[in-house]
Parts: sequence; C-alpha cells; structure tokens
Amino acid sequence: MTEPRRLHHDATVVDTHNDLILLVDHFDRRDQRDHFGTFWLPELRAGGVDVQVLPVWMDEQFQSEGALRRTLLLVERIHELGAEYSADVVVCLTAEDIDAATSSGRIALVIALEGAHAIGQEPQLVRTMARVGVRVISMAHFGRTFLADGSGLDATSRGRLTPEGVAALREMEELGIVFDISHLGIAGVEDVLHLATRPFLATHSACLGITDSHRNLGDEQIKGIAELGGVVGVAAAIPFFIDGANPTAERVVDHIERIIDVAGIDHVGLGPDIIDDYYQNLFGGWVRIPTGGEPFQPAEISRPSDLPKITEVMVRRGYRESDIRKVLGENVMRVLHDVMGRPTR
Repeated sequence: MTEPRRLHHDATVVDTHNDLILLVDHFDRRDQRDHFGTFWLPELRAGGVDVQVLPVWMDEQFQSEGALRRTLLLVERIHELGAEYSADVVVCLTAEDIDAATSSGRIALVIALEGAHAIGQEPQLVRTMARVGVRVISMAHFGRTFLADGSGLDATSRGRLTPEGVAALREMEELGIVFDISHLGIAGVEDVLHLATRPFLATHSACLGITDSHRNLGDEQIKGIAELGGVVGVAAAIPFFIDGANPTAERVVDHIERIIDVAGIDHVGLGPDIIDDYYQNLFGGWVRIPTGGEPFQPAEISRPSDLPKITEVMVRRGYRESDIRKVLGENVMRVLHDVMGRPTR
C-alpha cells in the first residue's frame, strides 16, 4: 500500500482557500509581525502545501466605504510577506510563476478577492486589481454586492448577476483572472454557467447532496462547472458544510467521492476554508453560524497541518495514487494553467 504521508508531501498540494491574512493582520496590529513566520509557515510546511490561494475578505464594517482601502492594505501585506519570507514563499502572477516557485521548494502564494467589495459598481476596477496581483475573484459573500447576490439571500431575493456583475465577469475572463463561484447565490451560479467561456473554480464549497446548506452546490451545478473544465475545492475545514455532527476527514472524502461520482475525478480539489484560528483569536469561537445556531462539532481538518489526514483516508479507501495527486492539486493546477495570467486579448 502507498505510504500516505510520503505521497502527500511528494504531491503538488494546492489549497484554494485559507483566510490566514486576516489573522496575520490581527497580530500585525498587536506588534507581532512575525506571526506568519512563527505560525503559518510551519503549518503550511507540515501540511505539504505547495500553492496557497490567499483570499482577501471584508468584515462587515469595511464592506462599503472602507472596502477598497482595506483590500489594498491586505493585498500590500501579502506582497510584503513575499519580500520578508522570500526564501520560503513567492507571490505568483501566472501558473508558470507557480511552477518555478514549487520547483525551487518555495510555496506559491496567489492573491484572491472574496466578495469583491472593493470593486463596488465599477467593473473597470477588476483591471486595477489585476495590476496589483489579484488572480482569483468571487463576486459576493453571504449578502449582496453591486455585482451579485450571495448564497445567504437564496431564501429571499435570488438575484441574478447585475449588469455590472456581467461586465466584471467579462473583464476577469479577458484578463486571465480565475472566477470563483463559491458563495454566489443560486441564480448567479446559473448565470455564470450560462455566460462563462473559460474554466473556473468553486474555491471552497461542498455537496448539497450530502449536507443541506445554501453554501453547498447541487449535482447539476457541479456538472455544469465540470463541463466548462472547472474544479470544486472541498471546504474541509467548515463543519456545517461537511457535516455539523461529524465533520471528520472521512466525511470530507465522502464529499470528494460525491463530486467524482457526479463530475469525474478531474473536477475536484481541496479548498478547506481555514478560518478557525481567526475566529478563536478574535471572538473566542465561531460567529454568525449559518445553521440557525444548531450545535456542531469542531472540524477534524482545521489547520494546514491536518491536510495529510485527507490523503490517509483516500489511500485507505483504495484510491489510485494518480487520482489522489489530481485531488490534492493537479486538477486545480490545470485550471490555473488554462486561465491564470493568460489574457484573451
């Protein structure tokens, strides 16, 4: 039998969603600017992470007037990390940059926007974000932006992409920015599946067929993403997306298997949505739980160092090594090679 830990650390591991920059910023403001080096860098190495997508997410107090300033400050901080820890990490603008970084033993960092609040109702700012290094963008979080409705509004408005949202999608495709469908409301998902011409990601989602959450994707949506060549990153670190009562690594692999059954082995990856330490440090626990306050257990996958547990489960279930490598990172890398930093004009 394949030795799981060896396989995991030998494979290219891509994590499409870790909110670590929020905790870095939290400790920066407390004069602990070494937090990335003392906590996150060892965690990423222990988890075998080769490529880390870093989303910039807006707390509610920044989502309107302060979004652009806050976004640019966090983007700048990611670039600073690239300079401060240049022996270990590289901010990458193209898939070829990622290949060069991982070949040199460094971790490739990819800047993303979660919710795109900084764009407001100005789709041309997508170009500005591209200039400062953003390479993955989603249009909404739980609520409404000028571009689209988030999935948290599915029980009420189910708004489609706005005209500005359609224009922003076109800008992303032209510029070689990878679209992220996670958090988008159900009507917006249908719009994107109809309008998109390039592969895209659901950076941190799971299967509605297993867990009933507005944040999860139905089988037909997963099929649609796959038909465009895209990949669903399984949100392994969010208990109420995986299974609030039993959010184990085994249950994570159940979601992986569901996506494989629905769409094939080439369309699933890892997008854990690692945010537990941020909530614990700032609030003493989870806040705004999207389950109506129902009890849940802590996720077994809560930090990067937990990621090898997923590989262990896949090995135990008899997955071929070549398929495990696809899930761990090769599938997402295919999308990045197709789109990231590759303008269409």
